[in-house]
Amino acid sequence: MCEYIWGMQESRRERKKRETRQRIVMAAIALFEEQGYEQTTVAQIAAAADVDPKTFSNYFGGKDEVLFVDAERDFDVMFQAIAARRPDEGPGELLGRMVQEYAAHRRPKIPDKEPEELSAAARVVLNSPTLQAKGLYVLLDLQQRIAGELVKAYPGELDPITAAAMTGALLGAVQHAGLASVRLGRSQEELWEASRRGVEVALHGLLSVRRRPDESA
Repeated sequence: MCEYIWGMQESRRERKKRETRQRIVMAAIALFEEQGYEQTTVAQIAAAADVDPKTFSNYFGGKDEVLFVDAERDFDVMFQAIAARRPDEGPGELLGRMVQEYAAHRRPKIPDKEPEELSAAARVVLNSPTLQAKGLYVLLDLQQRIAGELVKAYPGELDPITAAAMTGALLGAVQHAGLASVRLGRSQEELWEASRRGVEVALHGLLSVRRRPDESA
């Protein structure tokens, strides 16, 4: 019984932490969009989120991490998937499973957001050279790390150039499909579907995309 109660306490604690982190993120996005990323201070974000600046520092190392740190925190799931390569699994199949396991791990942790919230976050990043540079660094670093682990998973079978091309194709497709969905004002569910479509195109190749029948014919 004590273990059950302790488990509930842990659950409440984790839920409170997630809510606080999300409140900080939403306050930051609102300020970034209202007055610009460069003009916004950590103190202003903390005040808008109704937390102490020290609390902000417990969650984020700086304001540039607000939009990226949660995703980076979960990247280990991808590397664990690669390390658990199955005997009959080819590199493309492994990358596909990696993305599926990451989505299954990540999706339940993301609070529901309206299309306006999704587009606001995208606008903030696209309108700030600093945040664009941060996002590019995060993506390139992730691609290089995944490609390196992929080569290790297939010693003597997969060369670094092919691994880099495969990784770049996959992550690039997911990123740009998701960004297009956000720009079109689609829902969060449609954003996940767009990401799945990006994975599908990357795994099956450009030639797998066929023209839709002309409905006017």
